Order: sequence, then structure tokens, then C-alpha cells
Amino acid sequence: MSLPGIDQAVEKLRADGAGRATIETFRLHAERLAAGERGELPESVIEPATDVPDMEALPEPGEGAGALLDRTVVIKLNGGLGTSMGMTKAKSLLPVRDGASFLDLIARQILALREHYADARPRLPLVLMDSFRTSEDSRAALARYGDLSGDLAADFLQGRVPKLLDDGSLAPVSWPADPDLEWNPPGHGDLYAALHGSGMLGTLLEQGFRWAFVSNADNLGATLDPRILAWIAAEDVPFLMEVADRTEADRKGGHLAQRAGGGGLVLREVAQTPEADLDAFQDIERHRYFNTNTVWLDLERVAADLEGDAVIDLPMIVNRKTVDPADPASPKIIQLETAMGAAIASFPGARALRVPRTRFLPVKTTDDLLVLRSDAYVTGDDGRVALAPGRTRAPLAKLDAAHYKLIDDFEARFPHGPPSLIEADALTVEGDVRFGADVIVRGSATVTGPEAVPDGAVLGA
Repeated sequence: MSLPGIDQAVEKLRADGAGRATIETFRLHAERLAAGERGELPESVIEPATDVPDMEALPEPGEGAGALLDRTVVIKLNGGLGTSMGMTKAKSLLPVRDGASFLDLIARQILALREHYADARPRLPLVLMDSFRTSEDSRAALARYGDLSGDLAADFLQGRVPKLLDDGSLAPVSWPADPDLEWNPPGHGDLYAALHGSGMLGTLLEQGFRWAFVSNADNLGATLDPRILAWIAAEDVPFLMEVADRTEADRKGGHLAQRAGGGGLVLREVAQTPEADLDAFQDIERHRYFNTNTVWLDLERVAADLEGDAVIDLPMIVNRKTVDPADPASPKIIQLETAMGAAIASFPGARALRVPRTRFLPVKTTDDLLVLRSDAYVTGDDGRVALAPGRTRAPLAKLDAAHYKLIDDFEARFPHGPPSLIEADALTVEGDVRFGADVIVRGSATVTGPEAVPDGAVLGA
């Protein structure tokens, strides 16, 4: 079903220079929405995923690992600005360990793998999926590392799609006060359309690349493990999603499931869940695995799936908001999005792999940043970040959002860097607290401001 509003939105998208795959995917989802689909995945059509293999049981990669790496590209999703932390540049440029940024550490990881398998001389390029606002600065930051992308372009750009009026017309919204707010990112499911539309997919195949390892740039735990690569090559896996055990902290994140009756694997996001099924969605005993947003792709299978209509049919996610998120009185709109991991339902033979929690180390808030910068973690010469010896899990930090949410406010209250957290279980900060140098946290500690924690203070047990 098509409406004049949809045609207007498609024309707006075409005038913006969008590629065919982006346009056709957007039209498909808009027409489904007009036909009454809500993008929902109710509990009645799924069941818990079973028989998920464990990464820890995989064999060592063997002598052919270097040759496999030579046919593999690392893609980092790098379109985020960290606006929730008050940043205006790519979040991946934020210093996270001893002055090194996410991109610095990712570059070191790639170079270390190349060095480890130097006898095979693997190309193993790094490519970013950037947005228009992250591309220039990110490419400049990586230039110091030489030919990280080899003969490939250093990045390709994610797309954007029009926000649609939530008034039945599905016409593209107009907002002259800030035209940028007329658009929304289509979610990281745009990876496939962006690979196709940018020409990157064709170039990769022409140059003999077969596999892609894809993860978020702000997840330093997501490193290329040759054991996984060797396994998916041996098993001929077209698509692999890395999943980890859900905890209470993961109740709202997308979870793995399978179609009822023993059908194929699917990813369900909270926005796809009917309100009546939210309790089941958040039941971490029933749905045990969450999506780490790290996937492995067989590029030949992706290209085959994109032949013809240039669309990988991902379930749509319908988000209802206002055109200006900061103004609840602004027009109500619909954002159509997709999730990268939802492609697990599009490839026959797609698999999931249970990985340890150490492969999921995202930085979404300054709480996460404080812990990652602390001595609860160590950084290897290969750029990998791991828990400090003796620790089995990371400490928890809960900082008062009124004083620590924005990066400048956070930095001002930790002028000497983070306190020692290697012996900490949890640190809670309520109110305005400024930390001195060489502060140590042991066990669990709560600090209530206004207060200045003196140099050398020991907090907690």
C-alpha cells in the first residue's frame, strides 16, 4: 500500500542522494506501515533460543588462520557523536585508556594481529562506517597509523531517512527551525544498504575478501578472534551473531529467540514487543541471551541476498517520537529503523555464538567511562583491554547524572583521573563531588555531595 506521503518521502530521500538499496528498503517499510503492520514480534510466535554453541569450546584456529585473515575485513560502526554525553565529535575519539582513544586502541589491535600472523602477511584492513559528522575527524585520527584500510577507502557513509508525520499521511516532516531534525538514522541495520550503495561491498568482493567482522567502535571488548573466524569458515556460516548471557542490566536490550515450532533464529528489540509481552521480554531466565551487536558476515552471501531488489528484508522497528526530541509540543513523528542483528532471520543457516561478557565492553555513559579508565582494567601491548588480574567482573559505577552526565562536567570532577577501583565492587556518587588525586575505593562506597574528596582518601570497606 502506498500513500502520496510515502511518495513524497521517497522523493525527498532520492533528492538527498540516497542509494538504491536505502531507498527501496525505506519504501518497503513505509508501505508495510501504511498497510497496518506495526513491526511487532509477539511472544506467541517465538520461543527461547536453544543449542547455542559456546565460544570457549571452539578449537584453536590452526595453520590456515593467516590466510583466512587475509580475506577478512574489520568494519567498525562509527557514526555516533556521543551527544548523550555532550560531545560534538565522534565518540570514538574520546580518550579511554592512558590518553588513547577508542580508535587508537582499535588500530593497535589490527596492527598486532597482522604482526602475529606476519608469515602469512594478511591484509586485514580496517574500514569505518561513518556518518557525515564523524568521517573527517575519524579518518584524520587513523591516518597516523598508515595503511590500516589497505587499498580500500578508509570509510563508507551510513544513510539517513526522513522522519514521517504520525498523522496517517506518512508524509515527510518539515521543520525549518532545524532541517537536520527532519531526518533520522535508519539504525545500524543500514549497514547492508550502505555497503551496497557505497560500492564498498563490490570492491571487497573484487579484491577477494570473503568475511567481515562488524562491531561498534565504542565496544573495545569486540576484537577479532581467529578461533571464531576459523569456525565460521569451516562450518560455512553465512551470518553469525555474538550473544552473551543476560543480566538484570540487559533486560531492555534486544534478545535472541527462535521462531515457534523450532524455526530459525530471530532478534527481538523492545520496540518490537507488544506491551502485553514486556514481562516476557524482560525475563532473563526465559530469554537468556542478548545481542552484543557484534556480527560476522559472509560477504558473498550478503551480495547474493542483495541481488535483484537490492534489499535485505529486515524487520522494521517503529519508533514514535516528536520531531524535536527536546520539545514535546513539536509534531509527532515516526522513525523507521532496522537492527543489524535482525539479519539473522534473513540468512538460512545463520548461527549465534555464546561469548563471554568480556567481549561486551560498551561505553554508553560516563559511568561506563569511569570504570574503563580505572585500574580495574589493563591494556595490553596489542591494544586489547581486559579486566585486571584477580578480577572476575567489572565494578559498578553510578554517578549523579545532574553533575556527571556530560563529559566536560565529568572531567572537571575527576581532574586527576579516576580513583583506584581495582578493589572496588561499586561506587555511587550522589550530588556534586570533586575527587582528589590517588583516591582508593574498596568494596562498596557511597559519596554524597557537595563534597571534595581529599587526595589519598580511602572510600568504602
